[in-house]
Amino acid sequence: MSTPYVDHPLQPGDPVPNVVFDAISREGKIALDDFRGRSPLLIGLFRGLHCPFCRRHVAAMAYLNPMLREKGVQSLAVVNTPVERARLYFRYHPIPDLLAASDPVRASHQAFGLREVGIDTVMAIRIDLPGELPEPMSVVAMGEFLNKKEGYQMTEADERMMTADHGQLVGQFLIDRQGIVRWSFTEVLEAGLQTFKAPNSQELMSVASQVAP
Repeated sequence: MSTPYVDHPLQPGDPVPNVVFDAISREGKIALDDFRGRSPLLIGLFRGLHCPFCRRHVAAMAYLNPMLREKGVQSLAVVNTPVERARLYFRYHPIPDLLAASDPVRASHQAFGLREVGIDTVMAIRIDLPGELPEPMSVVAMGEFLNKKEGYQMTEADERMMTADHGQLVGQFLIDRQGIVRWSFTEVLEAGLQTFKAPNSQELMSVASQVAP
């Protein structure tokens, strides 16, 4: 499938292209056009499950999912992890009622304008998580530390995705039933001491109330 290239993250008011994924949470495919004309959609575009922060983003989406469904909003978490590896992970870490899909070639990131920041920028970042990390760490060291702490077993598929992501940014987008972005959150990765930020859930829920019927 040919995916359009966007040179900046989609913003409120931008139309969303159709992207087709391999479903993780069920068999078959999931297409963004499946939701058009039917329901608003919150889509989260993440790195692979080898990324501790991305696993947390998915868990946060699963937590908000029942509240969004009450408003008529569907949710879809997309990870770069190959589908069979992702299915194995979610077999032991279930995300009830949350749709999940696999996009190892990152077609969705390209279509939504989520760029790569480059390996030099990534290597210059230091992550400070008091209470979780013993000291500020590089992104690589932080990933290794948290994966070991959380019992995440890296596989060959994970290693391939980790090598390929090169500082891939992640984002979340709330799309109305006409296929227009109504709210967006895009990760910012900059050199220096920082944490990976998460979206403001209160802001998201407020916009969801306006978008939903």
